[in-house]
Amino acid sequence: MNNFWDSSVWGFFNLLAVLLMSLLAANIVKKGIKPLRESLIPVSVLGGGILIIVEGIYKLITGDAMFDTAFFGSNGTQMLEIITYHTLALGFIASTFKSSDAKLTKERTTEIFNTGVTTVATYLLQAVVGFGITIVASLIIKDFFAAAGILLPFGFGQGTGQALNYGGIYENDFGFVGGKSFGLTIAALGFLSASIGGVIHLAILKRKGKFSGKKTEKEEITADKIQSANEIPMQESIDKLTIQIALIAVAYIVAYGLMVLLGKLLPGMKSVIYGFNFLLGVLAATLVKAVLKFLKKKNIVKKEYTNDFLMTRASNFFYDIMVVAGIAAIRLGVLEKYWGIMLILGATGLVITYVYNYFVAKTLFKNYSEEQFLAMYGMLTGTASTGIILLREIDGEFKTPASDNLVYQNFPAIVFGFPIMLLATLAPVKPILTLIILAVFFVVMNIILFRSKIFKGKKK
Repeated sequence: MNNFWDSSVWGFFNLLAVLLMSLLAANIVKKGIKPLRESLIPVSVLGGGILIIVEGIYKLITGDAMFDTAFFGSNGTQMLEIITYHTLALGFIASTFKSSDAKLTKERTTEIFNTGVTTVATYLLQAVVGFGITIVASLIIKDFFAAAGILLPFGFGQGTGQALNYGGIYENDFGFVGGKSFGLTIAALGFLSASIGGVIHLAILKRKGKFSGKKTEKEEITADKIQSANEIPMQESIDKLTIQIALIAVAYIVAYGLMVLLGKLLPGMKSVIYGFNFLLGVLAATLVKAVLKFLKKKNIVKKEYTNDFLMTRASNFFYDIMVVAGIAAIRLGVLEKYWGIMLILGATGLVITYVYNYFVAKTLFKNYSEEQFLAMYGMLTGTASTGIILLREIDGEFKTPASDNLVYQNFPAIVFGFPIMLLATLAPVKPILTLIILAVFFVVMNIILFRSKIFKGKKK
């Protein structure tokens, strides 16, 4: 029996409260310091950085790890990793519940498909270059984990949650000491790359006169954006937000059931299956949406239960918590030998992602190349939210299709990107073979991406 004054009762709440307080503190710091205010660093990244500094000072004074004290239930670091793991899936689920009934023209379908292929091709480029760097490093540094470079696309391209997932797989299944912290640090460097590359590119546009630098007017939230026709009331005997959270929870528990089932069928792949919690979460949310749609069609359910405005708020909340918890979970002590490699990976990731995406945008998205580039570069070094932050600087009202491309590209990206996740578990066992397969896959993706240019040229 727990006493209410025990640390086990208060530990999780204290941890969550500190994460939220760090976000408030980071927001105040960013608003109050001009260079930070004008930077594109997300508040969640800044909040995580503040917690790393506070934790470092605490350890310097006391010699103990701050998050593993009784105040945080004596297992705060592990709990930070668990929070990061779950909020990744919860954010994806909330995003999946948003309506996607827009009619797409043939041209728009092609652009969305190309955006999805660009996403996967960038993952592959990051994987090939990152993996190549760490294979060479393993020949120079004794006992260095050769497959560490595969974490570059997970940290840059897919963000904090997946960097933790695969860093955990490498740490637990393949003996990569500090694998989780390595992945989380790469993700943090990705956010910094988004800010640095974004600022540089916006400065270039400003110099060329294509960008004024003036902030666009704030988005007006009208009543129809908050609640559309035929939805359940905002507040009745149960609050509308409660229903949104309940639907997210239903989808996630269905996803957990799928993971348990697949884990029993494929016991040798348990780590990979549970690493796909976000993907199975998307599948489960799609099934729940289909059931609700079926019930509405049969007139069993009379009104719409999901709300785009609230689901967006929920997904953004989960992503903010994911990033700040993920960065706070970094254990700097286990990375002492790896800083040089990580900085090389971070700098290289910035350059190759910038150059490749700029080339693709200029070649295939000529009508809105700058907007497409900023959105894609931001997403492929941070998250979709980072891409939107950069896009807002030059397209505050989202007049171009670039923002829609980020939303709808997920399906082709998941279909083509799934093999990379499987190859990531082959990398520690067969590094050279995996590198060759990734390189071939990258060539194939570019043939698909530039098919109109390649085959048009052949016809001529």
